[in-house]
Amino acid sequence: MKERIGIMGCGWLGFPLAKRLAASGYTVCGTTTTKGNLDILKSEGISPFYVELFEGGVKGQLIPFLKDIDMLVINVPPGRKGAAGAYLKKMAQLHEAIRIMHISRILFVSSTSVYGDIQGEVTEKTTPKPATATAKDLWAVERLFMEDPLLKTTTVRFGGLIGPDRHPVTFLSGQKNLKNGDDIINLIHLEDCLLLLEAIIANEWWGVLYNGVYPYHPTKRTYYTTEARKRGLAVPEYLKGYAGKTGKLVMAKALEEAGFHFSKPIDSV
Repeated sequence: MKERIGIMGCGWLGFPLAKRLAASGYTVCGTTTTKGNLDILKSEGISPFYVELFEGGVKGQLIPFLKDIDMLVINVPPGRKGAAGAYLKKMAQLHEAIRIMHISRILFVSSTSVYGDIQGEVTEKTTPKPATATAKDLWAVERLFMEDPLLKTTTVRFGGLIGPDRHPVTFLSGQKNLKNGDDIINLIHLEDCLLLLEAIIANEWWGVLYNGVYPYHPTKRTYYTTEARKRGLAVPEYLKGYAGKTGKLVMAKALEEAGFHFSKPIDSV
């Protein structure tokens, strides 16, 4: 019998992951902050739980959700409007509950935003330099879980997420005087996100840090111009750039060493 997996946060990424894992024979429990989604989770073979984290407490069924699961996927982004430190306080409560329930294997979904504005090549060995309050909180939460000796935490820092219903070019279309047109992109398709998370679970790649970024890095100007034309959208217009400035190039070195193969090119959608 396959293991029981909990997915904290069944949203744009967590919901399809839960469905895939359930279809593969795992027993899957999933949380949502919207009570109206409980029946939707249940209809897909996912045991549903309402859980909402706050700075000063938790609403819902956190302990029943964590009870008896063998591993936990944490897919709870910090959001853009929270006060500095708010996300860390929320996740510290989750961390405490995890320890109380003796769950040892954690898969934490993070972001390459923790690297901040570093210029040039970035790998998993690069020390993050988060530039925003949100990114600083995210890095602090990474360390909270990864530095806990009682946990085997694997963290995946995903680049920009794209998919059938999600692509930055739809927001950039027709905009003028955009900056950083010569910066390179660091994106990953939803399909590869799912394949990577499934591979970590199936191969038991615990206690590792991975950059989840597709290995194709054209400039924003080149990529979004092409993607806009492909979709019949107005091309975004970028200001003239500065020679030698390319932004950060996030490399998925650890995945390459693990033998993981990306399957969905970011210019195929």
